[in-house]
Amino acid sequence: MWKPALLFAVCLTAIAQAQTPQELVQDAIQKQKAGDLEGAVREYTEFLEAHPDVAPIRANLGAALAGLGRYEEAIKEYKIALKLAPTTPGVSLNFALAYYKMGRIDDAAAILVKVHKAEPANYQATLLLADCYLRMGQNKETIRILEPVAKVQPDDFAVVYMLGTAYIRDKQLEQGEVVIDRILRNGESAEAHLLLGMAKFEALDYKAAIADLTKAVEMNPNLPDLYSYLGQAQMASGDMIAARTAFEKALQSNPNDFESNVRLAVLLKQDGDYARAQQLLARALLVRPGEPAALYQVGSTYLAAGDLDHARTTLEQVVKQSPQFLEAHVSLAQVYYRQKRKEDGDRERALVQQLKAEQDAHQSKGESISGPH
Repeated sequence: MWKPALLFAVCLTAIAQAQTPQELVQDAIQKQKAGDLEGAVREYTEFLEAHPDVAPIRANLGAALAGLGRYEEAIKEYKIALKLAPTTPGVSLNFALAYYKMGRIDDAAAILVKVHKAEPANYQATLLLADCYLRMGQNKETIRILEPVAKVQPDDFAVVYMLGTAYIRDKQLEQGEVVIDRILRNGESAEAHLLLGMAKFEALDYKAAIADLTKAVEMNPNLPDLYSYLGQAQMASGDMIAARTAFEKALQSNPNDFESNVRLAVLLKQDGDYARAQQLLARALLVRPGEPAALYQVGSTYLAAGDLDHARTTLEQVVKQSPQFLEAHVSLAQVYYRQKRKEDGDRERALVQQLKAEQDAHQSKGESISGPH
């Protein structure tokens, strides 16, 4: 039982400690600046319980939640903030960053396209959008938005390096060589060796690619995409053990690397580790939703694991989306035959023979065939 005098003293203390809304916000901001994000989240939330329609505080709460890695919650706050005040400075960029860090690259890009259109001089938004395009395999879009920046800022290493990467991935190797030469003027660097390795990989000179990429690792093992390309070159040259190690290292630094997720999943499928293979493929499809190459590997992994129903539905989706995808038709025919659906299997086998004949005809004319790989 509280004594009257003690109860009175406790009440006086509580009154003295009570904060006005303005003091609560200021305290939350100071906590956020000092790195006490949990404390900031707690106080922003307390303020918003009484004043839910203050857009800047919603945005601040989103930033604090993102800093804690609580991206889903951050995105919810950013959405509310933008609904309340669509032009609040910086919110859209932070919103995109939250999606980016979750691996939802296409969602991030959709927001950044709007930011870039409204603020074409926003350097951070431009580079982040270019990076999103690269990760989604949209190399021409990367080139489109970076070429004007490179003309204005020819010595901006970040822009030049990203542009060179896009040129090489888009098989514009002459343009890529121009960028490499520009980088080499500043001396030998890991970035130059990475770009050289990428160019040699695209030219199918895997041994030379591995030599340059290994040199880049020696100079700067933390360079983005380095281990991914090293793994791809090693895999193409037949060294699956080294490739697996490289892909694991690539995903340690960037869990959203599309190629490393897909190619490591292929190796894990071969080892019978179907569960982890599917986890990696799900991550890859976050980065590039609906990508036929990744979807095919999902279906192929289901097939290898004996899950014929999921294999069938996935592979049917792939061939509907990419009718020229030969390997998907081959695998789908296998599924149909194993499910005793002979008529469907025969139809897919006929399509396989037709596609092979078309490919042989193109190859005899020296024409290249593009498509999922």
